[in-house]
Amino acid sequence: MRVVLSGFLVDQPDGGEEEPGSARKREDAGTEPIDRRHIYKALLAFGLPYLIANFIQALYGAVDLAVVGWFNNAVAGVSVGTQVTQMLNSLISGLTLGGTILIAQYVGARRQEDTRQTIGTMLSLFALAAVGFMLAMFALTPAILQLVNTPAESMEQAKQYVYICSGGILFIFGYNAISAILRGLGDSKRPVLFIGIACVTNIVLDVLLVGGLGWGAAGAAVATVFSQGVSLVLAVILLSQESIRIHGDKVRSILRLGLPVSLQETILSFSFLAITAIVNSMGYIAAAATGICGKFDSFAMLPASAFSGALSAFTGQNMGAGRPDRAIKALRTAIVLALLCSLFFFAWAQLWPASILHIFKASDEVTLAGTQYIRTFSFDFMLVAFGFCFNGFFNGCGRTLFVMVVGSAASVGIRLPLAWFLSRAVPGNLTVIGMAAPVATLVSVVISLLYLRRGKWRELKL
Repeated sequence: MRVVLSGFLVDQPDGGEEEPGSARKREDAGTEPIDRRHIYKALLAFGLPYLIANFIQALYGAVDLAVVGWFNNAVAGVSVGTQVTQMLNSLISGLTLGGTILIAQYVGARRQEDTRQTIGTMLSLFALAAVGFMLAMFALTPAILQLVNTPAESMEQAKQYVYICSGGILFIFGYNAISAILRGLGDSKRPVLFIGIACVTNIVLDVLLVGGLGWGAAGAAVATVFSQGVSLVLAVILLSQESIRIHGDKVRSILRLGLPVSLQETILSFSFLAITAIVNSMGYIAAAATGICGKFDSFAMLPASAFSGALSAFTGQNMGAGRPDRAIKALRTAIVLALLCSLFFFAWAQLWPASILHIFKASDEVTLAGTQYIRTFSFDFMLVAFGFCFNGFFNGCGRTLFVMVVGSAASVGIRLPLAWFLSRAVPGNLTVIGMAAPVATLVSVVISLLYLRRGKWRELKL
C-alpha cells in the first residue's frame, strides 16, 4: 500500500523511503521559522473530523440511554452497563493508540516498509485479542456488576446489556484498529464516514427494538453491536488490500507504546467505576443521576479528547521527522483550542444544569441530585483541556509510560480515595463527590508541566 498523507502533519517529499535513523539527521530542520497559523489550521483540519467521530461514537451510549428513558424503565440498567462497556472501550482504544503513534512516527521518518508491516501486524494482533477479551467479559460480567454495587432492580437489565455488547467486541477492536491506522497516516476524515453511518443505524434500531418491540436494555445493546458491525465492514473494505501478517518487532513496539496507554485508560475507567459503586450504594436516584451526568461529561470532554488524539498523530509524525519545535508549538495551540471548546460545556453545567438532566426525562429527584453533582464535577471540563493535551503530546513523543504512571496515580491515588472519603464525611451529598475528579486532574497537570520543562521528551527512540 502506498502511504498517503493528508498533507498537514509534516512536509513529505514524494516517493522514496528514507533509511532508518535519517530523521535524526534532520534535527536541525527545526531551526526554520514556524507559522503558528499553519499549525492552527493543521490541528483544526485533523482535529475537527476526529472530534466529530468521537462525538458520534459517544452518541451510542447516550442514544441507548435516552431511548430507554423515553420508552422503557431500564435507565439505571443501561447506565451501569454502558459504564462497564466504556471501561472495555477505553482499554481497546488505548491499545490501538499505540499503533497510531508508531505509524505516525514511521511516516514522519518516511520508513514506508515499517509502516506497512505495522498496519498488517495491528490487524492480525487485534483480531486475536478480540477473541480473548470476549471470552473474559462473558466470564467476568456478573462479578463486575456486583463489584460496582449495581442496584438489585437493575441487575438483570445491566447483565443483558453487557453480555450482548461483549458479543460485539470483535467489531469494537476492528473499527478502532482501522481508525487508528488511518489517523496515524494522517487521515481523520474517513473514520467519520464509517461511524456516522453506524450511528444512524444505531438510532433507527434503538427506536425499533426498544420503542417498537419493547426489548429494553437488550434491544439497546443489539442496536449498538449491529451498528458497530456496520462500521467495521465499511472500514475493512477500505483496507482489504493490506497484508494480514504479524511481525514480531512491530508487536513489541505496538505493545510498548499501547499497553501503558491502555492500562492508564483502564485504570481511569476503573476508578470511575469504583466511584460509581460508591454512588450506587446511595440508591437508585444517585445511580441514575450520576449515570446521566456521565453521558454529558463524555460529550463535554470530547473536544479535549479529540485534540489530544490529533496531537498524538501530529507530534508522532513531527518527532519522527526531527521537528520537536513544531510539536511543542502544536501542544500550545491544542490547549488553546480545547480550552475554548470546554468553556461552553462548563458554562452550560454551571448556569443550566437541570436542562441536562431533562434531556433524559429525569424525574425531579434525579434532576436535583444530578445538578448537585455536575456543578462541581464540571470544573474538570476546563482542567482536562490541559491534561488531555499533555497526554496526547507525551504519547506522540513515545512517553506513554510516563502518561500511564501520572494518570494512574491521579486516578487511584487521588480521585478514588478522595471520593470515598468525601462520601463518608458528607453522606448522601453528590456535590462533594463531584470534586474528586477536578482535584485529581489538577495534580496530573502540575506534574506534566514539570516533566515538560525537563525536556526529556525530545529523545525519540524508533
